[in-house]
Amino acid sequence: MYNFEYKKAGSVAEAASIIGADADAKLVAGGMTYIPTLKQRLAAPTTVVDMNGLGDLAGISVAGDTVTIGAMTRHAAVACSADVAAAIPALADLAGHIGDPQVRNRGTIGGSIANNDPAADYPAGLVGLGATVKTNRREVGADDFFIDMFETALEQDEIVTSVSFPKPVKAAYMKFPNPASRYAITGVFVAQAHDGVRVAVTGAGPCVFRVAAMEAALSSNWSADAVADISVSADGLNEDIHASAEYRAHLITVMAKRAVAKAG
Repeated sequence: MYNFEYKKAGSVAEAASIIGADADAKLVAGGMTYIPTLKQRLAAPTTVVDMNGLGDLAGISVAGDTVTIGAMTRHAAVACSADVAAAIPALADLAGHIGDPQVRNRGTIGGSIANNDPAADYPAGLVGLGATVKTNRREVGADDFFIDMFETALEQDEIVTSVSFPKPVKAAYMKFPNPASRYAITGVFVAQAHDGVRVAVTGAGPCVFRVAAMEAALSSNWSADAVADISVSADGLNEDIHASAEYRAHLITVMAKRAVAKAG
């Protein structure tokens, strides 16, 4: 680990001011990704700004058909929330299968989506549900928030403060997890909303993406059979020691079928 200055933010405005003035200053929330990165000397920030003192960024609220989750809310809190389970059970289920208990009790939704790991679960949930990301400056739709591998629409001094999810008619998430990390080798979130169907894929590509052919098929016939014969090209998909691009492409169809069946 390289030397850096540590600061504990007293407010979102203070944190934004620090990172806005220094491009090499970084925020840390749960630290589940960033702290191991620091330990391996894969990052050399000038300043690490700790967000854990900002209790007002944690919490879950439901208003009408919208579930809002504060950026510093831990995965375990989402997984165990009766409000989330009642409104969007698929989201509680997704959170309950992130990493292991240690990760779920430290990791945060804001940190996860701001990091935008290509194998993270939450991006599929946000895009699959058509969520809105709220920052200290604006609101960004999930479709426009995730740009590329480890890249989002966030500006240098912009900080995620909460995420709002519209309640779907039905939804489910299924993933083929790495047996060690529990990251998604391929995960698919399907949702039938009042304004249409969404199918969001994580783990398979550099960034979460939607499958238009599956969405069209499910709009006409919400059943696992409707997507059974729809294949996704392996071109541009991730390939590593865990799975080839072709295998990930195959898993997209498999996980989509299972997710639709699970949603009912």
